[in-house]
Amino acid sequence: MDDTRWLSEAEQRIWRTYLMGGAELLERMDVALRPFDVSLNEYSILVCLSESPDHRLRMSELADAVHQSRSRLTHTVTRMEAAGRVTRTSCGADRRGVWALLTDAGAALLERAAPAHVASVRRHFVDAAGPEDFAALGRAFDAVLDTPRDDGRLAPRQLLRVAPCPTDGPTDSSEQELDDFGTAATG
Repeated sequence: MDDTRWLSEAEQRIWRTYLMGGAELLERMDVALRPFDVSLNEYSILVCLSESPDHRLRMSELADAVHQSRSRLTHTVTRMEAAGRVTRTSCGADRRGVWALLTDAGAALLERAAPAHVASVRRHFVDAAGPEDFAALGRAFDAVLDTPRDDGRLAPRQLLRVAPCPTDGPTDSSEQELDDFGTAATG
């Protein structure tokens, strides 16, 4: 017996509009960042690091914060490290994990790119939706985040932290650079 609750025609239209609109919105956000030679995924990493204590996060925490697989994050951070935007260092005393650390160059890039990104978000999302619809979107996606995944876990909400301004540089670190998530001891 099939107990599937199929989508109504209206629900299906809204779902498909969400998929198409979401993809279009992300493309527009990427386009706004292209003059700064940074992708939206890289920008999100810079934002998370700028808002974190000492401008650093464990790679595993950063992967959760930007909703990327560990493998994809490693590749992205490797590119960003080559460009001088982040560095990776061991997690100090426990030596089991690796920090991603925002560099001065990464902080400066974020400061330059932020106005264009915010203008794009405002134009293509906030103002396009209008205040009532924008508030409804917030409520709808709060409900999504409050609904447990199939494995019972809730989605991480690190990106919901808000920092007043991403202009402060990171703390200097002389720790050894590593390239893993610290799931095994590093040396």
